[in-house]
Amino acid sequence: MMSLLAKWTQENNELAFNCKQQNDELNRDHNNLFSHRRCSSDFHKLLRKIQGIPPHSDHAQLELSVVYNACVCLTALSQFEEAELLLTQAAHRVLELAGEDRGTSDPSVLWRAALKSVAGTALHRHVLSLLCLQWGIWLAKSCLNPIKEFQEEMSLLEGQGGAVWDDCRTEAKEKIPNSPRLVLDPRRLAELLKICTAIVQGAERLNEGWNTLSALQAAAALPAPRALIAYTHLLSGSCLAHMNRPQMALQCFRRALETDPRCACALYQSTLLYRQLGNVQAEIQALRILHSTLLLPPTTEPAPAAGRLLSPSLFLCSQSLGSLLSVPSALSVLHSLALKCVIHDRVSEGVENYLDLLAALRSEEQHGAHGVVSTLPKLPHLYLEAGAALLMARRPADCMALCDEVIGTILDLLPDKVLLEHPEDGSVAESREEREEAESGLVRLLWAAAAYLLLGHCYAQQEDWKQAVSHYTRCFNLLVKVHCKKKAFSPQVSAPDKESNQGVDLCVLQRLKGLSLAGRGISFAQMDRLREALRDLHLGLQALPEGVSAGQWCGEVLWRLDRRREAAACWEKTWSHTCPPLAEALPVYAQELQSGPLLDPTELRSRLKELGPL
Repeated sequence: MMSLLAKWTQENNELAFNCKQQNDELNRDHNNLFSHRRCSSDFHKLLRKIQGIPPHSDHAQLELSVVYNACVCLTALSQFEEAELLLTQAAHRVLELAGEDRGTSDPSVLWRAALKSVAGTALHRHVLSLLCLQWGIWLAKSCLNPIKEFQEEMSLLEGQGGAVWDDCRTEAKEKIPNSPRLVLDPRRLAELLKICTAIVQGAERLNEGWNTLSALQAAAALPAPRALIAYTHLLSGSCLAHMNRPQMALQCFRRALETDPRCACALYQSTLLYRQLGNVQAEIQALRILHSTLLLPPTTEPAPAAGRLLSPSLFLCSQSLGSLLSVPSALSVLHSLALKCVIHDRVSEGVENYLDLLAALRSEEQHGAHGVVSTLPKLPHLYLEAGAALLMARRPADCMALCDEVIGTILDLLPDKVLLEHPEDGSVAESREEREEAESGLVRLLWAAAAYLLLGHCYAQQEDWKQAVSHYTRCFNLLVKVHCKKKAFSPQVSAPDKESNQGVDLCVLQRLKGLSLAGRGISFAQMDRLREALRDLHLGLQALPEGVSAGQWCGEVLWRLDRRREAAACWEKTWSHTCPPLAEALPVYAQELQSGPLLDPTELRSRLKELGPL
């Protein structure tokens, strides 16, 4: 029996040495999946040999060591059910060896019985090491309640010493006779699981205030990789944000970045908090840094001992934590940055970001990486946003190129008409396919109409009034192809219905009508076709009452027609409400960009002063 034990021990030690060596070599290339599978298979073969005979005290330490090694490899492969089955069988074998009843199916009761049966023996630490792996599996499966029950036992692992736990990285340790070798020191695993548990529990308890914050601050002092310490600071900041302490939260996010400059989730949470605080400039700066961070190549920093075999990501799988650690793609962040700059008067910077975004999208399309951009708006929408930014930057030729590309892409796909069920009707007359087809047709039609609207604006900037009128007319002619059944939507829609995509589309439709009529009316005014100008400006104001340009130019046309009292009343009404700033709730191309010919309010007011009181 002793010679057989020695043979099996030698086989285990050789497997453990080879497994660690192969893993260290392959880890540099992040390609150790095959190594884990081969090691797992080899340890399973050895385990079947050992378990082919009844449990025996002489080789119990070896058997538990082989179970541990096999389960480490299975866990590394995310084969948690298979690992848990081996661990449960091992606990039953321990009870059988001690002559105890092994009939329980409750994992907590089973492990307590196994620990009690080996208390004060050399097997105690081996059972603790298996329980440590069971802890990791519970954590990977987000089963936090059993972990609470065994936290006291787990704390024992951190203080354990001796050759049994040796990871055999030095020659002196390798020469210890008859000591089953482990692929991973349980103490290092316990350290990793302790901070991972604190992180997962913190994510689940963010609304518990100071208790959670205290636990996270204690976890930040644990020995662990910088990335995990950064997560504790991130969660502390999220906890403080839940407690409505935004400045303290931002300090924690900064501490996370000081710990790990690549902690993109801390940057992203900072942008969200700056947005809540209304600090636009800080949000833009954070978005810029976040985009640069996401473009960095993967880190080549070597992982700590536990991390080489068992990545921390295996144990950080809870849904609550996942939502906190999730970060948009680099292209999505670049889009947010571009739009934020345009909306908040940093147009030149926004234009450059949009051009970088479009260039990156073309590159992604050429390489077939379509999944990366799935969270972005559709390409025509992005082209139109970029076109609007170029228009605001007084670059009409570049804007026209993008709009022509949109029209050329979708013009042949436009429906002859779009017939929509009103959202309030609750009618089921339409099939789902018919409704989706109508909504898809509406979206394409709005894109084409918006492209014609922007082209009209471009020609207006170039003072080509005839072409401007032509393109505003094309825009309007597309929009009147949309009809709602039974109930007509209000012509005074100025804000989107956030509960319905169709509500947003109808709002955009109405705004495009108002803007195209106003643009055509202004163009007619430049051509001294005042009657037609007045007609379109009045219709534009009916569709979009808050239109500032339409109101000012309507008054100008009335003044030129010698209807000065009406002109004065029109100007006073227009000035009674300020020009609304650009908003993120609506597409930028469906908003009033103030890109056309402008009237000087000071000069208009001097006219009113000369006219006298109304």
